[in-house]
Amino acid sequence: MTTSPDSTRNGTRIGILISGRGSNAMAILRAVQEGRLPGCEIAVVISNIAGAGGIEAARGAGVPAVALESKGRSRAEHEQAVTALLEKFRVDLVCLAGYMRLLSAEFTQRWGSRMLNIHPSLLPAFAGLHAQRQALEYGAQVTGCTVHFVNEVMDGGVIVLQRTCEILPEDTEDTLSARVLREEHQAYVEAIARVVSGEYEVVGRRYLKSEG
Repeated sequence: MTTSPDSTRNGTRIGILISGRGSNAMAILRAVQEGRLPGCEIAVVISNIAGAGGIEAARGAGVPAVALESKGRSRAEHEQAVTALLEKFRVDLVCLAGYMRLLSAEFTQRWGSRMLNIHPSLLPAFAGLHAQRQALEYGAQVTGCTVHFVNEVMDGGVIVLQRTCEILPEDTEDTLSARVLREEHQAYVEAIARVVSGEYEVVGRRYLKSEG
């Protein structure tokens, strides 16, 4: 069995790492506010870019939000600063939401099954940047999004949940990205609920819901 993020106390404090507008962060926040993630709260939103739109959006919603510029810092130095903030805000579960930084093995191993990421494709297809462009150029007819645990391999962790999205003949990268994003907002909330429940186990590379 896998230990759930809230095993040490009642409730789960979520820390969200962003680099841009933070639409997935806001989707998670709405789910918390609407009671769709019972027992969860957003402890802090952290951006590695000072001007990220998601920082102001989080502050406007009354959520602590901090910009920790990664530019000009080594990866180790920046990750130490991020870790210190996550610990300060007593974060149980880390959610990467458009966080455009490769994380070290030390950082990912520290959080293990307490860190999630979302990627705009049906992994293992179209990992990395510009996933929707990759799907269109390849001629795929279906794409979607994937929420997965984070490990030291980019987009390589155990898959928790996937949602699909049909690729239409008239799609452009922008129109496809917009539809996939709507699926992301639903997928991330559902995946968090699954992980926080603790009612699962990981067997090899398979996420399996516990029986009973």
